[in-house]
Amino acid sequence: MTAPIRFPRFFVTSPAPCPYLPGRSERKVFTELKGPHADQLNEALGRIGFRRSQTVAYRPSCLDCQSCVSVRVLATKFQPSATQKRDLKRNSDLIVTECRPWATDEQFELLARYLGHRHPDGGMSAMDELDYADMIEHTPVSTVVTEYREPLPNGKPGRLVGACLTDRQGDGLSMIYSFYEPDYPARAGLGNFIILDHIRRAAAEALPYVYLGYWVEGSPRMQYKVRYRPLERLTREGWLLMEPGEQHRLIAAATAPRQAQDESPVEMGAGVRGKDGQPVKFSAS
Repeated sequence: MTAPIRFPRFFVTSPAPCPYLPGRSERKVFTELKGPHADQLNEALGRIGFRRSQTVAYRPSCLDCQSCVSVRVLATKFQPSATQKRDLKRNSDLIVTECRPWATDEQFELLARYLGHRHPDGGMSAMDELDYADMIEHTPVSTVVTEYREPLPNGKPGRLVGACLTDRQGDGLSMIYSFYEPDYPARAGLGNFIILDHIRRAAAEALPYVYLGYWVEGSPRMQYKVRYRPLERLTREGWLLMEPGEQHRLIAAATAPRQAQDESPVEMGAGVRGKDGQPVKFSAS
C-alpha cells in the first residue's frame, strides 16, 4: 500500500528589497522538497505558481503587491513570430543534448562569462564553482541540464554555447535557469532559441506547457516572456489565456527601443536576488 503524501509545512521569509520593482519589498512563502514524493509535490506546487530553487519550492507572498505573475507557453499551439523563425533557423545546426544534472567546469566557465557580461553587479556575480554545483546538483526532482553545442567539422558536438537547467514535469518542461555565450554576434538570438527549443521539444513529446516562471509587468527585463504566443497566466480564477489584443500591446511595448541600461538577457523568473534557480538560503521570518 502506498504511503499518503504528507501536507508540507510552509514558511515565510522576512521582507527584502524587490529585485524588479524599485521601492517595493518582496516576501516569499516556501517549503522543502524531499522524500519519495518530491516530484509529485513539485508538480502540484508548480501548477499553483511555485518555482524550484535547489530543494526548495517557493512563490511570492508580498503583502502589498501581486505583480509577479506565473506564465506558461502552450507548446502544442505555439505560433512563432517572424523574428522567432529567424532565431530558429540561425541556430538550427546546434546539437542539443539532455544531460544528467552534474556540474562541469565547461558549464561554469560559460556561466561566468555570461554573468560577467550580462549581470556584473547582480546577486549571482560572486558565484563560485561550489555554488554552481549546488544550483545544478541539489535537486530532488526529475531534472536535466540541456546543453547546446556547435558541431565540429566531423559533425560531433563541439563548443558549448548555451545551457539550461530544466525540470521535467508530467505536463511540460519548467525552465529553471538558462545561460549562454553573451557576446557572440554569429549566434544572435541564442537566448530566445533556448526557449524556442524547449517549446519545440515539449510539443514533440505532446507535453502541453513550457513554464517560464514569473512575468513582472513594469520590470523591463521581464517583458521578453510576453513574446511567446499563446501564453497563459495564473490568476485567482486559475490559468487563463492572455487575450491576443493585450499580448500584442505588451509585445509592442517590449520590443520598443529602450535605453541601454534597461536592456537585459533572458531570465527564467523572479529569483530571490536576481534570477530563478540561483543558490539561495531561505529562512523563515
